[in-house]
Amino acid sequence: MKFKLYKISIIILMISFLLNPDFSIAEKYKLSRFVSPEICGDCHSDIYNQWENSMHNLSQKDPIYLKLSEFILKGLTEKDEIAEAESCVKCHVPIGVVTGYPKKLSDDKSKIPHIAEEGIQCDYCHSAIGAEKKYNNDLKLDPGYGEDDPGIKRGPYNDSESDYHETGFSEFHTNSKICGTCHNVKHVVFNTDLETTYEEWEKGPYNSDNPKNRITCQGCHMYQKPGIPSTGSTKRPENKGYASDDGPVRDHVFTHYFTGASSYVHEKFGDKTKASMAEERLKNAASVSINTEQIKKGKLFITITNIGAGHFLPTGVTDIRQMWLNVTISNDKQKTFYTSGKPDLNGYLPDGTIIYNTVFGDGNGKPVVKIAKAREILKDKRIPPLGSVIETLATPIFKSEKLTINVKLLYRTAPQKLLDLVSGKDKIKLPIITMAEIEEKT
Repeated sequence: MKFKLYKISIIILMISFLLNPDFSIAEKYKLSRFVSPEICGDCHSDIYNQWENSMHNLSQKDPIYLKLSEFILKGLTEKDEIAEAESCVKCHVPIGVVTGYPKKLSDDKSKIPHIAEEGIQCDYCHSAIGAEKKYNNDLKLDPGYGEDDPGIKRGPYNDSESDYHETGFSEFHTNSKICGTCHNVKHVVFNTDLETTYEEWEKGPYNSDNPKNRITCQGCHMYQKPGIPSTGSTKRPENKGYASDDGPVRDHVFTHYFTGASSYVHEKFGDKTKASMAEERLKNAASVSINTEQIKKGKLFITITNIGAGHFLPTGVTDIRQMWLNVTISNDKQKTFYTSGKPDLNGYLPDGTIIYNTVFGDGNGKPVVKIAKAREILKDKRIPPLGSVIETLATPIFKSEKLTINVKLLYRTAPQKLLDLVSGKDKIKLPIITMAEIEEKT
Protein backbone atom coordinates (compact mmCIF):
# COMPACT_ATOMS: atom_id res chain seq x y z
CA MET A 1 0.00 0.00 0.00
CA LYS A 2 2.80 2.39 0.96
CA PHE A 3 4.58 1.74 -2.32
CA LYS A 4 1.39 2.51 -4.32
CA LEU A 5 0.94 5.79 -2.44
CA TYR A 6 4.56 6.60 -3.12
CA LYS A 7 4.13 6.03 -6.87
CA ILE A 8 0.98 8.15 -6.91
CA SER A 9 2.87 10.94 -5.11
CA ILE A 10 5.63 10.81 -7.72
CA ILE A 11 3.07 11.07 -10.56
CA ILE A 12 1.43 14.09 -8.89
CA LEU A 13 4.83 15.67 -8.44
CA MET A 14 5.74 15.16 -12.10
CA ILE A 15 2.41 16.64 -13.27
CA SER A 16 2.97 19.67 -11.01
CA PHE A 17 6.38 20.18 -12.51
CA LEU A 18 5.08 19.96 -16.08
CA LEU A 19 2.18 22.32 -15.46
CA ASN A 20 4.35 24.86 -13.66
CA PRO A 21 7.75 25.47 -15.28
CA ASP A 22 8.73 27.71 -12.35
CA PHE A 23 8.23 24.85 -9.89
CA SER A 24 11.24 25.37 -7.60
CA ILE A 25 13.66 22.80 -6.24
CA ALA A 26 12.53 23.75 -2.73
CA GLU A 27 8.93 22.87 -3.65
CA LYS A 28 10.05 19.65 -5.31
CA TYR A 29 12.17 18.61 -2.32
CA LYS A 30 10.43 19.70 0.87
CA LEU A 31 12.37 19.07 4.07
CA SER A 32 9.56 16.83 5.27
CA ARG A 33 10.43 14.37 2.50
CA PHE A 34 13.74 13.44 4.14
CA VAL A 35 14.25 11.05 7.03
CA SER A 36 16.69 12.00 9.79
CA PRO A 37 19.88 9.92 10.25
CA GLU A 38 18.75 8.90 13.74
CA ILE A 39 15.75 7.08 12.23
CA CYS A 40 18.09 5.19 9.89
CA GLY A 41 20.31 4.35 12.85
CA ASP A 42 17.48 2.44 14.51
CA CYS A 43 17.97 -0.41 12.01
CA HIS A 44 21.49 0.30 10.75
CA SER A 45 23.26 0.87 14.07
CA ASP A 46 26.80 -0.14 13.02
CA ILE A 47 26.68 2.03 9.90
CA TYR A 48 25.18 4.93 11.83
CA ASN A 49 27.93 4.76 14.47
CA GLN A 50 30.58 4.78 11.74
CA TRP A 51 28.97 7.75 10.01
CA GLU A 52 28.46 9.77 13.20
CA ASN A 53 31.31 12.31 13.57
CA SER A 54 32.63 11.36 10.14
CA MET A 55 33.68 14.22 7.86
CA HIS A 56 30.41 13.68 5.97
CA ASN A 57 28.40 14.11 9.15
CA LEU A 58 30.51 17.14 10.20
CA SER A 59 30.57 18.87 6.83
CA GLN A 60 28.55 21.81 8.21
CA LYS A 61 30.16 21.76 11.69
CA ASP A 62 33.85 21.50 10.73
CA PRO A 63 35.46 24.55 12.40
CA ILE A 64 38.14 24.85 9.72
CA TYR A 65 35.53 24.94 6.96
CA LEU A 66 33.42 27.46 8.86
CA LYS A 67 36.28 29.88 9.52
CA LEU A 68 37.86 29.62 6.07
CA SER A 69 34.59 29.88 4.14
CA GLU A 70 33.60 33.00 6.10
CA PHE A 71 37.05 34.49 5.46
CA ILE A 72 36.82 33.79 1.73
CA LEU A 73 33.45 35.57 1.50
CA LYS A 74 34.35 38.56 3.65
CA GLY A 75 35.24 41.72 1.75
CA LEU A 76 34.36 40.47 -1.73
CA THR A 77 32.74 43.05 -3.99
CA GLU A 78 32.59 41.39 -7.43
CA LYS A 79 29.33 39.48 -7.96
CA ASP A 80 31.06 36.57 -9.73
CA GLU A 81 33.43 36.06 -6.82
CA ILE A 82 30.62 36.41 -4.29
CA ALA A 83 28.60 33.78 -6.19
CA GLU A 84 31.44 31.27 -5.79
CA ALA A 85 32.02 32.03 -2.11
CA GLU A 86 28.30 31.70 -1.37
CA SER A 87 28.10 28.31 -3.12
CA CYS A 88 30.02 26.26 -0.51
CA VAL A 89 26.74 25.19 1.09
CA LYS A 90 25.82 23.14 -1.97
CA CYS A 91 28.16 20.35 -0.88
CA HIS A 92 28.41 21.09 2.84
CA VAL A 93 24.66 21.44 3.57
CA PRO A 94 23.09 19.56 0.63
CA ILE A 95 19.66 18.77 2.05
CA GLY A 96 19.33 22.36 3.20
CA VAL A 97 20.14 23.68 -0.26
CA VAL A 98 17.71 21.41 -2.13
CA THR A 99 14.91 22.11 0.36
CA GLY A 100 15.40 25.88 0.39
CA TYR A 101 17.55 26.79 3.41
CA PRO A 102 20.34 27.74 3.44
CA LYS A 103 20.45 29.07 -0.11
CA LYS A 104 23.87 30.65 0.40
CA LEU A 105 26.79 30.58 2.82
CA SER A 106 25.88 33.89 4.45
CA ASP A 107 22.41 32.72 5.50
CA ASP A 108 21.93 32.54 9.27
CA LYS A 109 23.44 29.21 10.33
CA SER A 110 21.38 29.12 13.51
CA LYS A 111 18.27 28.68 11.37
CA ILE A 112 19.52 25.60 9.50
CA PRO A 113 17.04 22.75 10.21
CA HIS A 114 18.34 19.80 12.20
CA ILE A 115 18.25 17.30 9.34
CA ALA A 116 20.11 19.68 7.03
CA GLU A 117 22.69 20.42 9.73
CA GLU A 118 23.63 16.73 9.77
CA GLY A 119 25.68 17.21 6.60
CA ILE A 120 26.04 14.50 3.97
CA GLN A 121 23.78 11.84 5.38
CA CYS A 122 21.89 8.59 4.84
CA ASP A 123 18.74 9.79 3.11
CA TYR A 124 20.58 12.21 0.86
CA CYS A 125 22.94 9.62 -0.61
CA HIS A 126 20.52 6.71 -0.62
CA SER A 127 17.86 8.76 -2.41
CA ALA A 128 20.27 9.49 -5.26
CA ILE A 129 19.41 8.08 -8.69
CA GLY A 130 22.16 9.69 -10.77
CA ALA A 131 23.85 13.00 -11.46
CA GLU A 132 23.29 15.83 -13.93
CA LYS A 133 27.03 16.45 -14.04
CA LYS A 134 30.15 15.18 -12.29
CA TYR A 135 30.92 18.31 -10.28
CA ASN A 136 29.41 20.90 -7.93
CA ASN A 137 26.97 18.41 -6.42
CA ASP A 138 24.30 17.98 -9.04
CA LEU A 139 22.85 14.73 -7.74
CA LYS A 140 19.44 13.73 -9.02
CA LEU A 141 17.28 12.71 -6.08
CA ASP A 142 14.17 10.61 -5.58
CA PRO A 143 13.41 10.80 -1.84
CA GLY A 144 10.30 9.45 -0.22
CA TYR A 145 7.80 11.46 1.81
CA GLY A 146 9.18 11.38 5.32
CA GLU A 147 9.00 8.90 8.16
CA ASP A 148 5.52 7.60 7.33
CA ASP A 149 6.26 7.05 3.63
CA PRO A 150 10.06 6.82 3.24
CA GLY A 151 10.03 5.57 -0.35
CA ILE A 152 12.86 3.61 -1.99
CA LYS A 153 16.33 3.54 -0.47
CA ARG A 154 18.99 2.53 -2.96
CA GLY A 155 22.30 0.80 -2.42
CA PRO A 156 24.79 -1.83 -3.62
CA TYR A 157 22.77 -4.98 -2.83
CA ASN A 158 20.16 -6.57 -5.08
CA ASP A 159 18.58 -8.69 -2.34
CA SER A 160 17.91 -6.11 0.38
CA GLU A 161 14.62 -6.30 2.27
CA SER A 162 13.10 -3.89 4.76
CA ASP A 163 9.85 -3.71 6.71
CA TYR A 164 10.16 0.08 6.82
CA HIS A 165 11.05 1.25 3.31
CA GLU A 166 11.26 -0.07 -0.23
CA THR A 167 14.73 -1.12 -1.41
CA GLY A 168 16.45 -1.01 -4.76
CA PHE A 169 19.78 -1.98 -6.26
CA SER A 170 21.71 0.99 -7.65
CA GLU A 171 24.74 0.57 -9.86
CA PHE A 172 25.33 4.30 -9.35
CA HIS A 173 26.16 3.57 -5.70
CA THR A 174 28.80 1.01 -6.65
CA ASN A 175 31.01 3.32 -8.71
CA SER A 176 33.01 6.47 -8.15
CA LYS A 177 30.64 8.82 -10.00
CA ILE A 178 28.49 9.29 -6.93
CA CYS A 179 31.59 10.54 -5.07
CA GLY A 180 32.65 12.77 -7.94
CA THR A 181 29.54 14.91 -7.72
CA CYS A 182 30.99 16.66 -4.65
CA HIS A 183 34.67 15.80 -4.97
CA ASN A 184 35.02 17.69 -8.23
CA VAL A 185 34.41 21.43 -7.89
CA LYS A 186 34.48 24.13 -10.54
CA HIS A 187 34.19 27.87 -10.00
CA VAL A 188 30.51 28.62 -10.56
CA VAL A 189 31.32 31.52 -12.93
CA PHE A 190 34.93 31.28 -14.11
CA ASN A 191 34.79 27.46 -14.50
CA THR A 192 38.27 27.16 -12.96
CA ASP A 193 38.96 23.64 -11.62
CA LEU A 194 39.05 24.21 -7.87
CA GLU A 195 38.99 20.58 -6.73
CA THR A 196 39.64 17.61 -9.01
CA THR A 197 39.75 14.54 -6.75
CA TYR A 198 37.34 12.50 -8.87
CA GLU A 199 39.00 13.53 -12.13
CA GLU A 200 42.40 12.55 -10.69
CA TRP A 201 41.04 9.07 -10.01
CA GLU A 202 39.16 8.88 -13.32
CA LYS A 203 42.31 9.57 -15.34
CA GLY A 204 44.54 7.46 -13.12
CA PRO A 205 45.73 3.84 -12.98
CA TYR A 206 43.12 2.64 -10.49
CA ASN A 207 40.33 3.35 -12.97
CA SER A 208 41.29 0.24 -14.89
CA ASP A 209 39.24 -1.73 -17.42
CA ASN A 210 40.67 -4.84 -15.80
CA PRO A 211 38.40 -5.68 -12.84
CA LYS A 212 41.37 -7.18 -10.97
CA ASN A 213 43.20 -3.84 -11.04
CA ARG A 214 40.25 -1.52 -10.66
CA ILE A 215 39.81 0.19 -7.30
CA THR A 216 36.98 2.68 -6.93
CA CYS A 217 36.73 5.44 -4.32
CA GLN A 218 34.56 3.09 -2.27
CA GLY A 219 37.21 0.37 -2.67
CA CYS A 220 39.52 2.30 -0.35
CA HIS A 221 37.44 4.78 1.64
CA MET A 222 34.59 2.35 2.34
CA TYR A 223 36.81 -0.61 3.16
CA GLN A 224 38.79 1.14 5.88
CA LYS A 225 38.13 0.41 9.52
CA PRO A 226 40.23 0.89 12.67
CA GLY A 227 43.69 -0.63 12.21
CA ILE A 228 43.05 -1.40 8.52
CA PRO A 229 43.86 1.69 6.40
CA SER A 230 42.86 0.01 3.11
CA THR A 231 44.95 2.15 0.80
CA GLY A 232 46.49 1.21 -2.54
CA SER A 233 49.67 0.21 -0.67
CA THR A 234 47.99 -2.03 1.92
CA LYS A 235 45.67 -4.98 2.03
CA ARG A 236 41.99 -4.11 1.71
CA PRO A 237 40.17 -7.04 3.32
CA GLU A 238 36.42 -7.30 3.02
CA ASN A 239 34.35 -6.25 6.00
CA LYS A 240 32.14 -9.19 6.85
CA GLY A 241 29.08 -8.26 8.85
CA TYR A 242 25.55 -6.85 8.88
CA ALA A 243 24.32 -3.93 6.78
CA SER A 244 21.18 -3.84 8.95
CA ASP A 245 20.73 -5.12 12.45
CA ASP A 246 18.30 -7.89 11.48
CA GLY A 247 19.66 -8.52 8.00
CA PRO A 248 21.79 -11.38 6.67
CA VAL A 249 25.52 -11.71 7.23
CA ARG A 250 27.27 -10.33 4.16
CA ASP A 251 30.77 -11.03 2.90
CA HIS A 252 31.36 -7.30 2.65
CA VAL A 253 29.51 -4.36 4.18
CA PHE A 254 30.78 -0.99 2.97
CA THR A 255 32.06 0.95 5.97
CA HIS A 256 30.81 4.51 6.48
CA TYR A 257 33.70 6.19 8.30
CA PHE A 258 34.53 8.12 5.10
CA THR A 259 38.03 8.68 6.42
CA GLY A 260 40.19 11.27 4.70
CA ALA A 261 43.21 13.19 5.99
CA SER A 262 41.74 15.39 8.73
CA SER A 263 42.50 14.10 12.23
CA TYR A 264 41.97 17.49 13.92
CA VAL A 265 38.23 17.73 13.26
CA HIS A 266 37.55 14.24 14.63
CA GLU A 267 39.60 15.06 17.76
CA LYS A 268 37.65 18.30 18.14
CA PHE A 269 34.42 16.31 18.32
CA GLY A 270 35.90 13.72 20.69
CA ASP A 271 36.29 10.86 18.21
CA LYS A 272 39.82 9.58 18.69
CA THR A 273 39.14 6.44 16.67
CA LYS A 274 38.43 8.36 13.48
CA ALA A 275 41.34 10.71 14.20
CA SER A 276 43.69 7.71 14.36
CA MET A 277 42.19 6.32 11.14
CA ALA A 278 42.99 9.57 9.34
CA GLU A 279 46.61 9.33 10.48
CA GLU A 280 46.76 5.68 9.42
CA ARG A 281 45.57 6.65 5.95
CA LEU A 282 48.18 9.41 5.63
CA LYS A 283 50.97 7.12 6.80
CA ASN A 284 50.16 4.60 4.08
CA ALA A 285 49.83 7.04 1.20
CA ALA A 286 53.44 7.89 0.26
CA SER A 287 57.05 6.76 0.45
CA VAL A 288 60.33 8.68 0.51
CA SER A 289 63.77 7.56 -0.66
CA ILE A 290 67.07 9.46 -0.94
CA ASN A 291 70.24 9.26 -3.01
CA THR A 292 73.29 10.58 -1.15
CA GLU A 293 75.98 9.69 -3.69
CA GLN A 294 76.71 13.35 -4.41
CA ILE A 295 76.04 14.78 -0.96
CA LYS A 296 79.67 15.81 -0.48
CA LYS A 297 79.45 17.70 -3.74
CA GLY A 298 76.45 19.62 -2.51
CA LYS A 299 73.59 17.64 -4.03
CA LEU A 300 70.88 15.53 -2.42
CA PHE A 301 68.25 13.68 -4.46
CA ILE A 302 64.89 12.90 -2.87
CA THR A 303 62.18 10.75 -4.48
CA ILE A 304 58.59 10.94 -3.24
CA THR A 305 56.14 8.34 -4.54
CA ASN A 306 52.38 8.22 -4.23
CA ILE A 307 52.02 4.55 -3.26
CA GLY A 308 48.57 4.52 -1.70
CA ALA A 309 46.19 7.24 -2.89
CA GLY A 310 43.92 6.81 -5.90
CA HIS A 311 44.10 10.57 -6.45
CA PHE A 312 46.90 13.16 -6.36
CA LEU A 313 48.79 13.92 -3.15
CA PRO A 314 47.52 16.13 -1.74
CA THR A 315 43.95 16.45 -3.01
CA GLY A 316 40.81 18.42 -2.26
CA VAL A 317 41.18 22.16 -1.68
CA THR A 318 44.88 22.01 -2.49
CA ASP A 319 45.45 25.76 -2.44
CA ILE A 320 45.03 25.31 1.33
CA ARG A 321 46.39 21.83 1.97
CA GLN A 322 50.07 21.63 2.97
CA MET A 323 52.27 18.65 2.16
CA TRP A 324 55.98 19.42 2.32
CA LEU A 325 59.52 18.15 2.78
CA ASN A 326 61.42 18.66 6.02
CA VAL A 327 65.15 17.97 5.48
CA THR A 328 67.88 18.03 8.13
CA ILE A 329 71.60 17.31 7.62
CA SER A 330 73.77 17.04 10.71
CA ASN A 331 77.10 15.53 11.76
CA ASP A 332 77.89 12.89 14.36
CA LYS A 333 78.20 15.63 17.01
CA GLN A 334 74.60 16.71 16.42
CA LYS A 335 75.66 19.93 14.70
CA THR A 336 73.11 20.88 12.05
CA PHE A 337 74.55 22.05 8.74
CA TYR A 338 71.37 22.30 6.70
CA THR A 339 67.61 22.49 7.24
CA SER A 340 64.67 22.98 4.93
CA GLY A 341 60.96 22.99 5.69
CA LYS A 342 61.27 23.25 9.47
CA PRO A 343 58.33 25.20 10.97
CA ASP A 344 59.28 28.15 13.16
CA LEU A 345 57.99 28.70 16.70
CA ASN A 346 54.68 29.97 15.29
CA GLY A 347 54.29 26.86 13.14
CA TYR A 348 54.91 28.83 9.92
CA LEU A 349 56.97 27.38 7.09
CA PRO A 350 60.10 29.26 5.96
CA ASP A 351 60.61 30.62 2.45
CA GLY A 352 62.09 28.02 0.11
CA THR A 353 60.18 25.08 1.62
CA ILE A 354 59.32 22.44 -0.98
CA ILE A 355 55.52 22.37 -0.82
CA TYR A 356 53.11 20.22 -2.82
CA ASN A 357 50.00 22.26 -3.48
CA THR A 358 48.06 24.38 -5.96
CA VAL A 359 48.33 28.14 -6.40
CA PHE A 360 45.48 30.01 -8.06
CA GLY A 361 45.77 33.33 -9.86
CA ASP A 362 43.63 36.39 -10.54
CA GLY A 363 43.83 36.09 -14.34
CA ASN A 364 46.83 38.40 -14.55
CA GLY A 365 49.44 36.10 -13.06
CA LYS A 366 49.05 37.31 -9.48
CA PRO A 367 48.46 34.67 -6.78
CA VAL A 368 45.20 34.88 -4.83
CA VAL A 369 44.55 33.77 -1.26
CA LYS A 370 40.78 33.52 -1.70
CA ILE A 371 39.65 30.69 -3.94
CA ALA A 372 36.59 32.71 -5.01
CA LYS A 373 38.98 34.93 -7.01
CA ALA A 374 40.55 31.98 -8.88
CA ARG A 375 40.51 32.67 -12.60
CA GLU A 376 43.58 30.56 -13.42
CA ILE A 377 45.98 27.95 -12.05
CA LEU A 378 49.51 29.31 -11.64
CA LYS A 379 51.03 26.20 -10.09
CA ASP A 380 49.97 22.61 -9.57
CA LYS A 381 52.82 20.76 -7.89
CA ARG A 382 51.39 17.47 -6.68
CA ILE A 383 52.01 13.75 -7.06
CA PRO A 384 49.64 11.60 -9.19
CA PRO A 385 48.54 8.04 -8.27
CA LEU A 386 51.52 5.65 -8.40
CA GLY A 387 53.60 8.59 -9.67
CA SER A 388 56.88 9.97 -8.34
CA VAL A 389 58.68 13.28 -8.22
CA ILE A 390 62.43 13.75 -7.73
CA GLU A 391 63.70 16.79 -5.89
CA THR A 392 67.31 17.95 -6.21
CA LEU A 393 68.47 19.95 -3.21
CA ALA A 394 71.54 22.16 -3.26
CA THR A 395 73.26 21.61 0.08
CA PRO A 396 76.57 22.80 1.56
CA ILE A 397 79.68 21.06 0.16
CA PHE A 398 80.88 18.63 2.77
CA LYS A 399 84.40 17.25 3.10
CA SER A 400 85.04 14.38 5.46
CA GLU A 401 82.25 14.75 8.02
CA LYS A 402 80.12 11.78 8.92
CA LEU A 403 76.62 12.93 8.10
CA THR A 404 73.09 12.03 9.10
CA ILE A 405 70.47 12.94 6.53
CA ASN A 406 66.87 12.92 7.70
CA VAL A 407 63.96 13.53 5.32
CA LYS A 408 60.30 13.69 6.33
CA LEU A 409 57.19 14.14 4.22
CA LEU A 410 54.82 16.16 6.41
CA TYR A 411 51.15 17.08 6.14
CA ARG A 412 48.58 19.37 7.69
CA THR A 413 45.12 20.38 6.59
CA ALA A 414 45.87 24.12 6.30
CA PRO A 415 48.73 26.58 6.89
CA GLN A 416 49.01 27.75 10.48
CA LYS A 417 49.57 31.31 9.31
CA LEU A 418 46.25 31.28 7.46
CA LEU A 419 44.39 29.77 10.42
CA ASP A 420 45.84 32.42 12.74
CA LEU A 421 44.62 35.06 10.29
CA VAL A 422 41.05 33.77 10.07
CA SER A 423 40.46 32.57 13.63
CA GLY A 424 42.98 34.36 15.87
CA LYS A 425 46.44 33.34 17.05
CA ASP A 426 46.61 29.68 18.01
CA LYS A 427 42.80 29.33 18.27
CA ILE A 428 43.05 26.41 15.85
CA LYS A 429 46.34 24.54 16.18
CA LEU A 430 46.59 21.77 13.64
CA PRO A 431 48.73 18.68 14.14
CA ILE A 432 51.55 18.01 11.69
CA ILE A 433 51.47 14.38 10.54
CA THR A 434 54.59 12.55 9.35
CA MET A 435 53.46 10.69 6.25
CA ALA A 436 56.84 9.11 5.50
CA GLU A 437 60.40 9.38 6.83
CA ILE A 438 63.86 8.14 5.95
CA GLU A 439 67.22 8.60 7.65
CA GLU A 440 70.59 7.67 6.24
CA LYS A 441 74.18 8.01 7.53
CA THR A 442 77.21 8.54 5.31
